[in-house]
Amino acid sequence: MADLPSLLEARYGATSTGSAAPPVSPTTANPTLETLLQHKSVRNFLPDPLAPGTLELLTAAAQSAATSSNLQTWSAVAITTPDLKSQAATLCGDQEFIRAAPLFIIFCADLARLTTTCAQHGTPGTGLEFLEMYTMAAIDASLAAQNAVVAAESLGLGVCYVGAARNRPRELASLLSLPPRVVALFGLAVGRPDPEAPPATVKPRLPQEEVVRQETWGGAGGEGAAQHQQQEEQAAKLAAYDEALADFNAKQGRGDAPVWTYRSAHRIATVESLHGRDIFRDVLEERGFELR
Repeated sequence: MADLPSLLEARYGATSTGSAAPPVSPTTANPTLETLLQHKSVRNFLPDPLAPGTLELLTAAAQSAATSSNLQTWSAVAITTPDLKSQAATLCGDQEFIRAAPLFIIFCADLARLTTTCAQHGTPGTGLEFLEMYTMAAIDASLAAQNAVVAAESLGLGVCYVGAARNRPRELASLLSLPPRVVALFGLAVGRPDPEAPPATVKPRLPQEEVVRQETWGGAGGEGAAQHQQQEEQAAKLAAYDEALADFNAKQGRGDAPVWTYRSAHRIATVESLHGRDIFRDVLEERGFELR
């Protein structure tokens, strides 16, 4: 079993001043922490089908996640047949690893089920017309998928989320025959990592003090000198992360990769950089998510 400091060092990387990992109490890593801290995106899979019962076990893990008011406002489409998987891959950024993975799961926000329950009991279902319910469904689906990811990785499987399921949402809904008030949110490729391919590695994340504030945000509405200091402090944290990720990329043979701040700024710079997802609100309304 890996020791906790080593796991944290891999997760946060290193800068010129040393490890960027936060200090921790002398807690011993356990299998759950080890699985979580070693998460990585795998894009090279063996073609072998998964063991019988794997999908059912991943589904049980997904359904064990929290769900608001037990409304269970998500569903998923599991694809294993090569032809359908290839068509889905084409619509999801035309990414070859989706075709290679023996299992591709598309997680959906699902308000159709609750529409049915309203019809069964003669209630108007007015609440389904509001943004809150789409938000709830998206959260429920995300919690469920993350449970499935942890379960898959605990079984020695590799996974990769696919946000490109939102690139061509109309076509994907048609391909999967999604009913009204159901929309695909993201995909998840699942399979056994190919041992002959370069191994996937743990990618450093932003420093903890940049993503978790203590008690309050800490003067976000400050003015003048205070606001300027906050901006400088944030810029310093982001610069340190640029360095940590650059060090990681260099070790992976990608020394020419742009730094995180540059890449992130350009990823959201234009409508075109959204890769078709700028129409997603329109698609939600077309599919019965009224977003009042």
